[in-house]
Formats: sequence, C-alpha cells, structure tokens
Amino acid sequence: MNARPTRILLQTTIPPIEDDWSIARFSLLRDLLAGAVDDEGRPLYAVEARNRGPVGVPDPVLSRLDESDFDQLWLFAVDVGDGLADADCEAISRFHAAGGALMVTRDHMDLGSSVCNLGGVGLAHRFHSKNLEPDESRHVRDDEETQAISWPNYRSGANGDYQEIRVVEPAHPIFSAPSSPTGVLRYLPAHPHEGAVIVPDGTEARTVATGRSRTTGRDFNLVVVFERSEEGGPAVLQSTFHHFTDYNWDLAMGRPSFVSERPGDGMAREPQALADTHRYVLNVAAWLGRRPTASPGA
Repeated sequence: MNARPTRILLQTTIPPIEDDWSIARFSLLRDLLAGAVDDEGRPLYAVEARNRGPVGVPDPVLSRLDESDFDQLWLFAVDVGDGLADADCEAISRFHAAGGALMVTRDHMDLGSSVCNLGGVGLAHRFHSKNLEPDESRHVRDDEETQAISWPNYRSGANGDYQEIRVVEPAHPIFSAPSSPTGVLRYLPAHPHEGAVIVPDGTEARTVATGRSRTTGRDFNLVVVFERSEEGGPAVLQSTFHHFTDYNWDLAMGRPSFVSERPGDGMAREPQALADTHRYVLNVAAWLGRRPTASPGA
C-alpha cells in the first residue's frame, strides 16, 4: 500500500484580512509544496492553507490540532501579540509533544509574540517586550529605515533582494544542495527587519544558519532547529515569515499597503536565489516529515 501524502497545515495567526499578511500572501509556498511529487509522480504533501478564526476565542482548528491528522504545522505568526488563544497554544504544544512537526516563524519587534507560550519551542523566539534576547547589547535598533519599528529588527536587505546565508557546520540537512559548489544552499530572501531566534537554555536545539545585517554588520540567527526527541517532534524556528511570502519571492505579487520600505530586485536578477529558496522549503518539509532531502543534481 502506498504511503499517504504528508499532511501540512499552513496557518496564520490573523483572521482573513485582505490588506495584511493573510494566508493568501503565501500562495507560492502553498503551490510549491502541493506540487511536489515523488519519483512515480505521486503527491508528497497534502496542503491545507488557512487563516485563524476570530481573535479572542480559540481557533476551531488550532485548538484541536492534537486531535487532527496533520503531520506538520507551518505557523506564520503575523499578529501583534493576540493571535493565539491559550487553548490554541496548549493544543499545538500537545501536538508537538506527541511527535508532530513544527515550523514556526514571526517577524520584527513584537510581531508574532503570541508564540511565546508554545511549549518548548516558544522560548526560541525573542521579542521587544517578551522573551527578550539575553544579550542586552542587542537591545538596540538595527534597521534605521522604518523608525516606527524597533529591535529586534535585523536588516538582511530590502524586500525583493536576497541575502547570502552562513550555514553553521556541521551543515544541517535542511540546507543540503548537492549541485551547489559548497554542497549547501547559499541564499534566502532578504528583509529589512528580521526578528530574533536563539537556542533556549537547557535545550539541545542548535543554530543552523546565520545572517548578517547590511546596516551594522552584526551577525544574527536565521534558523534554529530542534531535532526529534523524547520531548517532541522536530521543529524549525525562523527569524521572519518574509522568507516565505509571495512578495519576497516575486515583487509583482504585491504587498499590504502599510509596507513602505524601498524594495530591491535581487531575487529577479539572480535565479539561483529563488532556486535555493524553493529547495530550502522542500528540504524543510522533507526533514520535518523524515523524507530524503535534496537529491543529487537538485
């Protein structure tokens, strides 16, 4: 009998607001995952993409995630701190503790800080007023272009540009790229103000990739991973959801009206940057689902 496709839930922490980072702005990600097939042409992933229900009450799906048949939750915390009810956090935590796989990402300052209460992995995400970075020297503005946004706001580049990432040795499988000169991926989309992720004390998580600020030259963490263990399933924690948005892959896909920063065109000029981004997404999905990552020639 053929194995069923891995079930992935792509989920935001806001209701369906058109002029915001709703799930509709992650359509290229959804299509990439839904279009992935095995060597015999069978779908690898069954993808459901949704926004949360009304804020202030438990979400009907997230609050019962541990009772669902989803294998992976890709959580895009795009809220201002109120995106997850207590019942949502509790069910996601139970899902993870039972072996469910997580990809959890947020953005600058306090954007997405509702993830703080997620069991285990929540402490990896650091914000402006919650779970502050322990290094107080980092409690300063990095990106200066948008004065309304304060730390953490690491500037890896303009929206529409790419950044050259630094893969931490030993290279994690999610960065595997056998056709690359270095054997690992080199690029991800850039963003003017990325958030902060760290390895929480007392855990065996590790930083697997770092970026560098275009403003200050300061290094910052891009990705932290938790391996599968007795304490829970695997998890990938990402500094910004802009690594996955349509706008950061293709500026022509549009943006919410409140995004005012000057964009770049690096992703359009360098095809390898988008190819690396696509490979990264597929590697993450494969690793979270215990499938082989990048094959030779990929």
